[in-house]
Formats: sequence, C-alpha cells, structure tokens
Amino acid sequence: MSTRGTSPTIVDVAREAGVSIKTVSRVLNHEPGVHETTREQVIKVVEALRYRPKQSARSLAGGRSFLIGLLYYDPSAAFVGSVQQGATLRCRELGYHLVVESLHNDAPDLRQQIDRMVLALRPDGMILTPPLCDNPEVLSALRESGTPCVLMSPERDIHGVPSVRMDDVHAAEEITNLLISLGHRRIAFIKGPPDQSASAARYQGFANALRAHDIELDPELVRPGSFTFESGREAAHQLLSRRQRPSAVFASNDDMALGVLAAAQRLGLAVPAELSIAGFDDSPSASLVWPPLTTVRQPVAEMARTAVEMLIFGLKPDASAAPADDDELHKVLPHEVVVRDSTRAC
Repeated sequence: MSTRGTSPTIVDVAREAGVSIKTVSRVLNHEPGVHETTREQVIKVVEALRYRPKQSARSLAGGRSFLIGLLYYDPSAAFVGSVQQGATLRCRELGYHLVVESLHNDAPDLRQQIDRMVLALRPDGMILTPPLCDNPEVLSALRESGTPCVLMSPERDIHGVPSVRMDDVHAAEEITNLLISLGHRRIAFIKGPPDQSASAARYQGFANALRAHDIELDPELVRPGSFTFESGREAAHQLLSRRQRPSAVFASNDDMALGVLAAAQRLGLAVPAELSIAGFDDSPSASLVWPPLTTVRQPVAEMARTAVEMLIFGLKPDASAAPADDDELHKVLPHEVVVRDSTRAC
C-alpha cells in the first residue's frame, strides 16, 4: 500500500495487482495484448487505491498530450452539439480530453490558425467535420505537421486517411420513397449549402427516388437553403405561395424542416392534412414540435465516438498487426427513417 498521506503510485498498483508496471501501463492506456482477467484485476486495484495517473507523466512517458482536437464549422447547432457530446464522452472513457475549435472554412488565414493551434496544443489527433474535412488547406496543414486525423462525413474517402460516415444518398432515397408511398407526387426539396458534401448527396438521393418511380423532377420545386431555420422558412414561403403548391416538402435537415413547419402554420396550412413535411438528422427539436417531424436519424454521436476510437486506437501501433485496409479505415454507420406525425397519405 502507499504511504499514509501520499497519493498511490503506479508501483503501488503493480504490487497490489501482482503484475508488472508495464502491464499496469498497458491497461491504463487501453492497449491490446492483456488477458481479460488481468485487466479486470488491475482496474479493480486502481479503483480500490483511487489511483489517478498524472497527465504530465503520461505525456512525457508516451510522447503524447492526451488531447484530441475537434474542428467544426457548421451552421446547425444540433449537429455540432451531438458531435461534441459523443466525442467528449468517449474521450473521457479512454483517458483523453477533447479540445473543440470553431474555424471559418473560408478564413483567409485558415492555414495559419491551424498551424498555431497544432503548435500550442500538440494534439494527438484531430476530428474534422464538414466542410473542413473536405478543405485541402486543412488536410495539407495537418499532414505536414504530422497530426493524425479522422474525417467525419467527407465528400469522398482519401486513401490512407480514416473516415466515418453514414450513407446520405441511400437515406434520402428512403425518406423520399416513404413520401411517394403515401401518394405524394409533387414533392419539393430544400437543398443544403453548396460547401457541405451532404447537400449534394441528399439531393442525389431525392432525385434517384423520383427517377425510380418515373416522377419528373420539377426544378421549380427545388429551392436553395443553408441548413438554417430562416433559410427553410424563406424557401417554404416561396414554395407554398405558388398556385400549384407541393403536397409534401423534404428539407435536407431538421432546422430547415422546422422553418417549413413555421411557414405552413403562418400561411394557415394544416400539417399533415394539407402538407406533409420531412426532415433529416433527427435533432432533439424534431420530436418536441407539433406535429413531431418525420426524419432520418443520423448517428452523429455514434460517428463522433467512432472517430475518437479510430484516432486513439490508431495511435497505439502493434508491430504484429497488418496495416489496415480501406474497409477498416472507412466506416459506414447505419441510419434509420423515423416516421412521426408530420407526414400522412396525400
């Protein structure tokens, strides 16, 4: 046991667990190659002694900062919030800390901002969300600094660079097919911002579903948006003020779908009796409004957790392990279409 009045050390943990200091270190760093029984015994002793490794000592010993960076530039607070929540919890479970930074994708000094950030924080890795994950300047800066990164929902996979995503095209097809199955033929679509790869993917899925059912895509029923409530409301006023208005609107994220709902209520249109509305993301607000939104549940928090794991476990080289192939580097997580009261038969 440790001396009374002093904090327990890794030597105390090793002695009490009957293992080597190296084994204790491997358990604390979540490294493979430790028998499960031994791992459980070490954890039991760590908890009993209330041992807490000093972050500075861990950093010096392993050449790590135990910091993971999360870079974002996204107008949707719900998306960013879910990413932060998932990444923070997983970092905490694995003994790391998350540092969150907002960067403007078009900032003239973007490269300099990243260089300063890497120099100051020395992060063990970075998680990049759209559209930063598709910005060649960002990727180049991290590559040249030797900072590992994981891309969340990139426009395209990059050989050798880990990524995690969902299938936006297929998800948009599914929810459009749902509207078509309810008898809707005049379906409007509100796009996302052009600098977000998900915008093009979701529009492609929408167009694919119409084509598969021999429904002509009317360009007058497609409106631009920016993933914000205001842009959804503005687009909806344009669509719903037409003489031949759509019977359904598919907004490519929930914030814009809520804008459509507000516009419909202002114009005196009953939802879903006179207008069906579908969104995308399944943000917390989607189930709190009336009527609650039919939407696509995007596994944002799960993607963030996976990104953390890909970074941290990728930082622990195993000499006996073969290099990861692209199937292991590029993960696709499942989505779900959630049917609620904002849609009904035409």
